[in-house]
Amino acid sequence: MSLPPEKASELKQLIHQQLSKMDVHGRIREILAETIREELAPDQQHLSTEDLIKALRRRGIIDDVMKELNFVTDSVEQELPSSPKQPICFDRQSTLKKSDGTRMADSTTMLSISDPIHMVLIKTDIFGETTLVASYFLEWRSVLGSENGVTSLTVELMGVGTESKVSVGILNMKLEMYPPLNQTLSQEVVNTQLALERQKTAEKERLFLVYAKQWWREYLQIRPSHNSRLVKIFAQDENGINRPVCSYVKPLRAGRLLDTPRQAARFVNVLGYERAPVIGGGGKQEQWCTLLAFLCRNKGDCEDHANLLCSLLLGYGLEAFVCVGTKAKGVPHAWVMTCGTDGTITFWESLTGHRYIHKPTNPDEPPVAEQPKPLYPYRTIGCVFNHQMFLGNCQPSDAVETCVFDLNDESKWKPMSEEAIKSVCAPGATTSLPPFPPLCASTIDASATSNEIEMQLRLLVSEHRKDLGLTTVWEDQLSYLLSPALASYEFERTTSISAGNEEFQDAIRRAVPDGHTFKGFPIHFVYRNARRAFATCLRSPFCEEIICCRGDQVRLAVRVRVFTYPESACAVWIMFACKYRSVL
Repeated sequence: MSLPPEKASELKQLIHQQLSKMDVHGRIREILAETIREELAPDQQHLSTEDLIKALRRRGIIDDVMKELNFVTDSVEQELPSSPKQPICFDRQSTLKKSDGTRMADSTTMLSISDPIHMVLIKTDIFGETTLVASYFLEWRSVLGSENGVTSLTVELMGVGTESKVSVGILNMKLEMYPPLNQTLSQEVVNTQLALERQKTAEKERLFLVYAKQWWREYLQIRPSHNSRLVKIFAQDENGINRPVCSYVKPLRAGRLLDTPRQAARFVNVLGYERAPVIGGGGKQEQWCTLLAFLCRNKGDCEDHANLLCSLLLGYGLEAFVCVGTKAKGVPHAWVMTCGTDGTITFWESLTGHRYIHKPTNPDEPPVAEQPKPLYPYRTIGCVFNHQMFLGNCQPSDAVETCVFDLNDESKWKPMSEEAIKSVCAPGATTSLPPFPPLCASTIDASATSNEIEMQLRLLVSEHRKDLGLTTVWEDQLSYLLSPALASYEFERTTSISAGNEEFQDAIRRAVPDGHTFKGFPIHFVYRNARRAFATCLRSPFCEEIICCRGDQVRLAVRVRVFTYPESACAVWIMFACKYRSVL
């Protein structure tokens, strides 16, 4: 690390002032004399640098100098460009600055950090399917009062959902603070702090519950039919704990892993969809997963997808809300809505990545022309919320197509107190969920995975045709020509823009001779199990017709393209194709 000349001279001046202040020169002279007189042999009059350093260290002078050089931390909020010219900065008082994180927080500061450690246990079978086994919030601060900053814990992990009261196992853990704390707290102090926090949390939850009940009574007094609307204030997490729905959403920045809101929508879309398991009848099981549990198992219900997408859109600076309502046939559903600065209302379907512009219709006005049916699948809406706001729909009709989304009009949307929401959902509140984990980059090698799935599909097709008494001839060039189409399909899913199809069609026309017929079948998956994908393809009559093609000079082709996203989510595009000579 090199310093500019002016900074180097400033550093020298700092060291000189410190040495003069502590009279280091005088103490060195004393040590020199003492060392020569007591430690050197009578016949050895030369004092080496090594002898001097040993004497200084033995008497603690080097340690004293280092203790007097104070290091301070500066918390830098914005991202600064790296500058090779000024790697170190100095302030007016000649103290060395370093970036935040170079100094260990003291035990008292650590004790004030109330966020628990969230641990998630998942099970992965031989086919790569994941199952959520347990979700546990560990109170780690007992280590602050343990001797030498080391403690051992035994925790019982409980199941999730309908099995949240069933034990799944015991976990033995050893906690150790690193770097070690300079001073540990007494266990009594730690226990007292935790007890006070529990009391404070219980009181906040009680007050919010009282307020929520009062708000609900006022909402029902507006119109008795409100009782049947989907106004969801609380939701159970994977552990069966009731939490305010606003606590499931927080602004989430994807760093450099996702560049645009539409790419974020595509990422959420390729995460698997799975409804919470139900034991017996009685309808849908209630379970909203915390973000870490959702990302660890890479699949979840529509509410999990909507919460994640809303959090990402908030991170991009959009005014986003989760909407709770119904789809066709009255099926409960959750999706995302953004409000533009020009008043444009956009619906985002988190399960498909589709976007819809909402244009309300006035049911009281006679239509000048027949109103087109809305393209979106939503029928009713009961409430909208994000990390700061909760609003209940109090318009005469809860039909989405007639709703006006002027959220500032309290005659149409009844708001909850933002202060009340903040008391239980704001970052750092002891009742809220811990900070969302940052998204992780994909660990999947897209090219290698694409090749592997493609080779497996070739074997499966060949075996299937062999069972039918058919031979299989693959044409590699035709397979390669399918790649642009798959890239175009994914680009269109991400941006809603179609591009590159003309070049693909022109290449296929050149590759298929006169008198031959070409057929192609693209299909999309969000998993990488080739056998499962092949079985799904065979259920399509058009795809089965290609795989089982009979005719003269039949040539088959298959192309697989894996597009990776954060958290090892992926979009898998497969295209089967064949060309054959038409025989009349």
